[in-house]
Amino acid sequence: MSSVEPETTEAEEPTPEAPPPDPYLDVLEALRADLGGALVGSLTQRGDLWVRVHPDRWKRAAEVLRHQLGFDYFCFLSAVDWMPHTWPNPKVVEGEGDGDGDAEPEPEPVAEMQTGVTGGDSRFQVLARVYSTTRHLGVFLKADLDAETPRVETWSEVYAGADWHERETWEMYGFDFVGHPNLSHLYLPGDFEGFPLRKDFPLLSREVKPWPGLVDVEGFPAGYGAEEAAAEGGAS
Repeated sequence: MSSVEPETTEAEEPTPEAPPPDPYLDVLEALRADLGGALVGSLTQRGDLWVRVHPDRWKRAAEVLRHQLGFDYFCFLSAVDWMPHTWPNPKVVEGEGDGDGDAEPEPEPVAEMQTGVTGGDSRFQVLARVYSTTRHLGVFLKADLDAETPRVETWSEVYAGADWHERETWEMYGFDFVGHPNLSHLYLPGDFEGFPLRKDFPLLSREVKPWPGLVDVEGFPAGYGAEEAAAEGGAS
């Protein structure tokens, strides 16, 4: 009596899952369709979309995000000064030293300017983040500004929250927000001269320490673990 062996088959390879769709695809397409070549660069990083635009279309980019794409929450607006630090500060009066009798330190070589995510072509950039409370997506916008006369159109008509942030950026960096209804001081006296958050502003503290004040960093106590040290540094 003969028996029939059951037919054996090779185990099927699991089908690789398709990657999840890019949640920013329609956002980027809408911005690119409206701004064209004024959309200079883009990158998705850490869950947010970063977009660099030409400064002439800065306000238009905000209008598209707010009115067409539903980014209804304004997070913040600020500025970046990408100028590499110099030490000693070239604006410090030559020969004064640091006041403790020590010789003036040798100048450090000037590092190459680096402009972060999506790059940049100038020293100054304006930066803002908006968020969609329904889609739970965030978009950073940035634009290069002229180093001598940094200016860009105001967002205050698109996002009311930008009003205060633009005043602060105007006061601290000297950016002009064209069309802003009230660029007036928030922190400094009205007759204050200069822009304290520019890296070449001669703050008194920079006469005795390099940007951003590295000599303030204190060593960890003996026996302090590397893990705790890293956690301490990350929390600062």
